[in-house]
Amino acid sequence: MELDGQIHLNNTADEYDRKREIDLENLGFTVIRFENKMVFDFLSSVLKEISDHFKIKE
Repeated sequence: MELDGQIHLNNTADEYDRKREIDLENLGFTVIRFENKMVFDFLSSVLKEISDHFKIKE
C-alpha cells in the first residue's frame, strides 16, 4: 500500500511509481494506492478497500 501526496503529482514521480509497481507485481505483490487526503478524510472507506483486497476470491 502506498500513500500518494503532492510529490506524486508530477510525471517523474508517476513514471517511477509505475515502474516500481510493475516490478512489485512481477514479484507477486498487489499495489494499492491512496491519496493522503483520502486516508485523512475517508479512513473507514480506505480501510474497507484494504480489507476487501484480502478477502478470498471465489
